[in-house]
Amino acid sequence: MNRPDFPRGRRAGTRRAPARGVTIVVVLVLLSVMLLGGLAMARMTEIGSMAAGNAAYREAALQASEIGLNEVFAQLRNAGVVPDEDVAVGTWYQPSVAATTADGLPDIDWDTMPEMVIGQYRVRYFSDRICQAAKPTDPLRECLVKQMPQLASADFNKEKLDPPNAKQFRVTIRVTGPKGTQTWVQSMVTKG
Repeated sequence: MNRPDFPRGRRAGTRRAPARGVTIVVVLVLLSVMLLGGLAMARMTEIGSMAAGNAAYREAALQASEIGLNEVFAQLRNAGVVPDEDVAVGTWYQPSVAATTADGLPDIDWDTMPEMVIGQYRVRYFSDRICQAAKPTDPLRECLVKQMPQLASADFNKEKLDPPNAKQFRVTIRVTGPKGTQTWVQSMVTKG
């Protein structure tokens, strides 16, 4: 019996289907979907890194502002620097409330304020006394004061003394960061 020679792996009577390229189209679609997913994950990672960096810059700016606040507090307490609260000292101290912008910040030229460089941050500060007039005649009525509680005598025959008061100052600090960002901090300082 003579058998026709068939190529190995084929059975008699089967025909090979013509190649249509469907598999390559499916593979290309799957690769495209995977590529888009990878790009989305990369973008999410980038945004997370940027947010963490911004939080770190903000925290460093707040720490730099605390150094500026300590400097202003030390100068306000030093009688050699501020001998009289009713007289302006340089450009950084004003004995009455300064005019403010719509944001509540003092309307001053910040480039003339004293500057401290702390690492990559530049700190400028300004302080004003919370008084209606530069030279108040009645500080208890014209200025913001903090009244301190005072221990009273148990002797009812003695007249009670008025509680001592402490002067209040508003300190505004501008911190300029490495990328030109600005952080503003306002704080109240008590002297007395």
